[in-house]
Amino acid sequence: MTTAEGFILGIFLFGVAAWSIGFGTLLVGKLIRPKNPGGLKDEIYECGEPTIGPAWVQFDLRFYVVAILFVVFDVEIAMLYPWAVVYRTLIKNGLGAAAFLEMLFFFGLLVIGFLYLWRLGYLDWVRTISPTQSANPPSEKVV
Repeated sequence: MTTAEGFILGIFLFGVAAWSIGFGTLLVGKLIRPKNPGGLKDEIYECGEPTIGPAWVQFDLRFYVVAILFVVFDVEIAMLYPWAVVYRTLIKNGLGAAAFLEMLFFFGLLVIGFLYLWRLGYLDWVRTISPTQSANPPSEKVV
């Protein structure tokens, strides 16, 4: 058997094993779990809160903004650890100052982005209306 054939056989066996484990656990679960539907099991359950109103409610945009901001800043902060691990090697190779300046630039961009979002109020869960903004837009007339 050549190396290529062994590689293809290995990938095939890996796929079969992955499929077998996934399908097998579903099958075993179906066979051994109790079957007693009805009652509270048929009710909609979301995040520990009972549902109120229809399911087709438009969520507030703040949920998405907070989620995106968390992911962006979490991933960027997670990049600090691998840099810290490699930084020791870079110091030994004489590149410590350059690596430190690059990380300061990266961290500075994070801080600038954070301050920008803070200034615009995206980090506030409940936004307040500033005195320059009107509670009623000019196109609406309040009678």
